[in-house]
Amino acid sequence: MGIEYKDEENGVFKEIRSHVTDIEVDTSEKSGEKGPTVEEIESLCMECEEQGKTKLLLTIIPFFREIIIMSFECPYCGFKNSEIQSAGTIEEKGSIYTFVVESKEDLNRNIIKSETSSILLVELELEIPPGRGKISNIEGFLKNACEDLSLNQPIRKYQEPELYEKIEEFIGRIYDLLEGMRFPFKIQLNDPAGNSWIEMEPGDPQYKWQKVEYERTYEQNAKLGLYNSEEVENEENFQKNEVHKFSTSCPNCIKPCDTNMKLVDIPYFKEVIIMSTVCDECGYKSNEVKTGGEIPEKGKKITLKVENIDDLSRDVLKSETCAITIPELSLDLHPGTLGGRFTTLEGLLAQVYDELYKKIYSKTNDSMEPEKRERWDIFLQRLQDARNAKIKFTIILDDPTAGSYLQNLYAPDPDPNMTIEEYERTYEQNEDLGLNDMVLNPETSN
Repeated sequence: MGIEYKDEENGVFKEIRSHVTDIEVDTSEKSGEKGPTVEEIESLCMECEEQGKTKLLLTIIPFFREIIIMSFECPYCGFKNSEIQSAGTIEEKGSIYTFVVESKEDLNRNIIKSETSSILLVELELEIPPGRGKISNIEGFLKNACEDLSLNQPIRKYQEPELYEKIEEFIGRIYDLLEGMRFPFKIQLNDPAGNSWIEMEPGDPQYKWQKVEYERTYEQNAKLGLYNSEEVENEENFQKNEVHKFSTSCPNCIKPCDTNMKLVDIPYFKEVIIMSTVCDECGYKSNEVKTGGEIPEKGKKITLKVENIDDLSRDVLKSETCAITIPELSLDLHPGTLGGRFTTLEGLLAQVYDELYKKIYSKTNDSMEPEKRERWDIFLQRLQDARNAKIKFTIILDDPTAGSYLQNLYAPDPDPNMTIEEYERTYEQNEDLGLNDMVLNPETSN
């Protein structure tokens, strides 16, 4: 299975190996000009055990981050191989991207799949396990799945006819997806390292493109070579205004660093735990907020009309389960985005802007279609205007665990620009929170 890379001139995907060769020829012809450099090293061929050549290219993928493209070729036996690896850091949390394919145009959405990521076609219950890193679009991954399933089918037809028929039927169902006969369908990208990505476009509704971050398990941390955070997250015997420090590993350089933890009491709300990690070796910094206590029986929705710059100075506590909506900007952030945050409303908008800008633009954003780039420019400019109080807008915090908070400037009196609603969680929300099989109120269980 070859690794694919988008050929912008022809609008198709070609082999990574060809892309590396093209860049090497191009840079050799343009001596003296700055451009991507292809490193070439000798390495052992795993087929014939002779010395072959591996070409390495560090490049930046638009909408994503830096990656390393590797291409190996043996001049003795002709064996060739290619793959990609992330050149960035292991993210603090794992990520799950969910995308709803509703048209043939959606099949062109790009996917970066790292070596630690798996792909799930939800309706078919087909999972592509972790393997070599790859860049392609949704259509490319579906076609490669068909090719993999078709391997040894001619032999199965005579040796195992029943299995042959079942696989043929399954392949036909995948081709139905490609032909648009089973729209809509969901595709999920699950990466414990957080180094994979599904392309998003401005204006995508919340249900269509979703990203959820999650804490890695002990086994996942072990596979990534990280310490297990569960061993150091002991929240017992915490005193207010006392900073607790414990050792962990930096998710950027994997070297030991310190994480500070403090219990803070937010007026008219509850106690929360603020955690901050700073690495002296590489300068990496991160912070996160976690709410404590039991999960209330009802969810909470907070709606605020932002009318002036004073509103932007309000404190905001956003839990990991909180969704954010700004209708005037067509902005929908589903639960899990940005993790837990304790900041001001202006700071929250700044974090949203920085995250989107980092994902959408890069040093190689010349490959972005002009129409799409114009749409992103307009969207980000309106987000910047909201951040600078140049436009009025409404922000909605929807938290099924009622663990989020927006400062009331008139407390303890009601805020005329803010409404707070409690609501019954849906079955799906309780299922996502793992509450359907739990007893929240022991008195009602008898």
